[in-house]
Amino acid sequence: MIDEVKADAENKMKKTIDALKRELTTIRTGRASPALIEPLKVEYYGAPTPLQQIAAIAAPEARLLTIKPYDPATLSIIEKAILKSDLGLTPMNDGKIIRLAIPALTEERRRDLTKVVHKHAEEAHVALRNIRRDSLKDLEDMEKEKMISEDQHFKGKEMLQELTDRYIALVDQVAKAKEAEIMEV
Repeated sequence: MIDEVKADAENKMKKTIDALKRELTTIRTGRASPALIEPLKVEYYGAPTPLQQIAAIAAPEARLLTIKPYDPATLSIIEKAILKSDLGLTPMNDGKIIRLAIPALTEERRRDLTKVVHKHAEEAHVALRNIRRDSLKDLEDMEKEKMISEDQHFKGKEMLQELTDRYIALVDQVAKAKEAEIMEV
């Protein structure tokens, strides 16, 4: 019983870490990464469509992204979507391909981006604590229904706390790695 609660909590915590990593890939660093623009929505035949579904995105150089649409007629709408986004990038269109030069980040912008990383890390901490809270409630309900003993409940609480501590340390580690990447000149 306790193992099922722990396994469920651990599964949810792994998903939280995965979500944090996905979220952090969209934060711009000094290097060009296709993940920066892949989720960008483009108005394609009246429906908002992720850019990665209508174009091939590549990073041929450290500070350059190229976008080659599958349908050349979509060049202008992709260009408009990039300009509307809050990425602060200016597309260069040569009629077949769009090039995005990734400018070097200023020190002030780097600090702002680390604050965004901290915000995402704190959101992940809160999510982990909520998972722990829900699992503790499950254990309490099991004890009330006499499915587990008081000792098992106590042991389950300790296991959940250790699990939560481990995943919070992992969130901090992921956030520190992203900060280091952002602050790298």
